[in-house]
Amino acid sequence: MSGKGQVVIPKDVRDRLGLKPGQKLDVSESGGAIVLRPAQAGTTLTMEEAIARLREIIKYDGPPVSIEQMNATIDEEWAKSGMRGDW
Repeated sequence: MSGKGQVVIPKDVRDRLGLKPGQKLDVSESGGAIVLRPAQAGTTLTMEEAIARLREIIKYDGPPVSIEQMNATIDEEWAKSGMRGDW
């Protein structure tokens, strides 16, 4: 990997997958591995797909947290940030 975070995909792999210069790739992490997939133009995720991707990224092994506890924590962090807004 270069200092800019660039990665070279070997030519035989690019050819096999039909990857072209400038093509966009979706990058995700799964089980400690980096997964590259050709991005598909105009594709949107379903709510279930979006949640599944978030669960791959964000791991929480603690006890369940109530909505009230989440809201209180958000309020506390918002107050600490010094930002103001009426959401």
